[in-house]
Amino acid sequence: MKEQEVILQILGMHCPTCAQRIEDSLSKLDGITEAKVNFASKEAIVRFNSDKTNIEKIKATVKRTGYEAVEQAEGLSAEKRRKVVRRKLMLFFVGLALTIPIVVIAYFLVFPEKNLLLLVLTTPVQFIVGWHFYKGAYNSLKNRFADMNVLVALSASAAYFYSLFSTVFVSDPVFYEAAAVVVTTISLGMLLEEMAVEKTGETIKKLMELQPKTAVIVRDEEEREVSVEEVEVDDVVIVRPGEKISVDGVVVNGHSFIDESMITGESVPVEKNIGDTVFSGTVNEAGTLKFRAVKVGKETTLAQIVRLTREVQASKAPIQRLADKVVNFFVPIVIVIAVGAFAIWFSFFQNEMLALTTMVSVLVIACPCALGIATPAAIMIGVGKGAENGVLIKNSAVLEVVKELDTVVFDKTGTLTKGELEVTDIVAEDKHYVLKIAAVAEKRSEHPAGEAIVKKAQSEGIRVPEPNSFEALPGLGVAVKFKQKKILLGNRALMRNRKVVVEKLEDHIERLEKEGKTVLIVATDGKAVGLLAVSDTIKDHSKVAVEKLQKMGLKVVMLTGDTRRTAEAIAKQLGINEVLAEVLPAEKVEEIRKLQNEGRFVAMVGDGINDAPAITQANVGIAIGGGTDIAMEAGDIVLVKDDPRDVAVSIKLSKKTLQKIKQNLFWAFFYNMLTIPLAAGILYPSLGILVRPEIAAATMILSDITVVGNSMLLKRWKP
Repeated sequence: MKEQEVILQILGMHCPTCAQRIEDSLSKLDGITEAKVNFASKEAIVRFNSDKTNIEKIKATVKRTGYEAVEQAEGLSAEKRRKVVRRKLMLFFVGLALTIPIVVIAYFLVFPEKNLLLLVLTTPVQFIVGWHFYKGAYNSLKNRFADMNVLVALSASAAYFYSLFSTVFVSDPVFYEAAAVVVTTISLGMLLEEMAVEKTGETIKKLMELQPKTAVIVRDEEEREVSVEEVEVDDVVIVRPGEKISVDGVVVNGHSFIDESMITGESVPVEKNIGDTVFSGTVNEAGTLKFRAVKVGKETTLAQIVRLTREVQASKAPIQRLADKVVNFFVPIVIVIAVGAFAIWFSFFQNEMLALTTMVSVLVIACPCALGIATPAAIMIGVGKGAENGVLIKNSAVLEVVKELDTVVFDKTGTLTKGELEVTDIVAEDKHYVLKIAAVAEKRSEHPAGEAIVKKAQSEGIRVPEPNSFEALPGLGVAVKFKQKKILLGNRALMRNRKVVVEKLEDHIERLEKEGKTVLIVATDGKAVGLLAVSDTIKDHSKVAVEKLQKMGLKVVMLTGDTRRTAEAIAKQLGINEVLAEVLPAEKVEEIRKLQNEGRFVAMVGDGINDAPAITQANVGIAIGGGTDIAMEAGDIVLVKDDPRDVAVSIKLSKKTLQKIKQNLFWAFFYNMLTIPLAAGILYPSLGILVRPEIAAATMILSDITVVGNSMLLKRWKP
């Protein structure tokens, strides 16, 4: 099967139920493996089997549903968007210009041809300004779906055609002003809602704007400016001060400071030297850099962030699927209630005016927009806020799972620690001398501890010459000759074998080993002269990260392949009480499973290839972004920065976003349960004002704006 993905931008959507309808239509098309439609971003992400269908068929399906689909590559230009908004604004102002005199004439003037004039003024409002409601209702019913367009078309038509019948045949009271006000007010509400929802999708737009259009590369020993799409892997790219970096790469020449805040959320510029990684979309602040392109096009970090953010914003949390089901049943129920209200007031109370107004008011006030947008609006902003702060929530379903977490398991190496050995202690009378001869001894060694010693010496300006001879002693250390001296560097066993006395250093050795460090003893010509301790050092913010999680009431567990003694020493420094030590990579999944079998709800945090299965097994998988692509693919949440503090940030943001979703759904349900009976006249005449269609329309719009506004408050959230 040849699976492809296309991102389509959709024109003509008026509310979240439009997105639902497009999703349903696409899902029924043979060859579609997945379709996600996002009302807020006006995008559809469609995965399909290219052997069974193609992009043109997908577009045609969208068109049959009543909308227009444009490929992202073709571009839905800002000018085209502006034209759509201008057209809607023009229609609204036409409606307003006609509705104001309609209301004035209806309520304040009396003259013989009054109803005829109202008919003339209302007709263009009904069928020109309100045409998109009729078109939407037709497409909706054609696809066996009932949405807001159906309710608005029914309510406005009931008022208009009853008034038309009354004007032509029976001279009964008319409701032209109700029809005009409903169409104009809801057109304004939809315009305001669309503008507000557009703001919820600003993150993706901002991220896409970070990508520069061109890059300067070196080919055939010449500098040339090319479009960013033409940059290939292994091209050498030049970036000057103030310019954006076009693709991901590794610095091969130069020194600078890079502003990576747009990718990681970190405000302090990061120093870059030869061998360091640079990311597309970031800004070069100081010197000129040359870097070798490593990831281009859709593979760059920026492109991956945009893709992940777009996908999760289009995905549906389980709580939203519930809301969608409610909306599907909601519209038919509302129609039944509206017809029932009409029948009761007309049949039992012989009040035809009240019968019609209650029916129209119920149809208007019950438009399910607030229900449909409650979840996607909060997800759009919450996920966008996370992306701004270097936290990528890959799956919206995880928002509902995070609240259940009680245990966070950290893989040690590369997650809580830096993942590379460093010299942490030197014990000797002459530390400079001991470090130098230790570096000479390890100059030819390939052991990580040896590399750490040589690196430490070089960082302190020590020139490390070659030894005259070198012998590696597996499991013990090394034996070296240098300028007539015999140097030994290794563990206690080596010293015992070569009869080197280490009594004077014993207290230091025991102290450092209790701290979980590896101790290497240095001897020259059969005499111990000092020792060095190496350790995988703890990241700067690991202790704070653990404290934050514990303050949130979560249990923190450290998982490692280290010996029990070393693991517990590191855990003690971090304030972690529960340690799973001597765990082989293949056993990590089983350890997570054991915790789950104890009834725990587990988040697993890791960065390596061997962490990916455990991350997948956990209830919530969190991948540190500085790690491997495999770990990032496995995680439900990806932390772009290599900072364990962001684990707490991601959990807090997920909980806050879910809280907003629940608040939105509560207000949407509460609004409908309260207002529908009032609009049906249950408290008439004491609250008779709510039976007016124009008041019902304004109330409905207020509920939509309230839900979007409540979601927008997430923009103020700070980690």
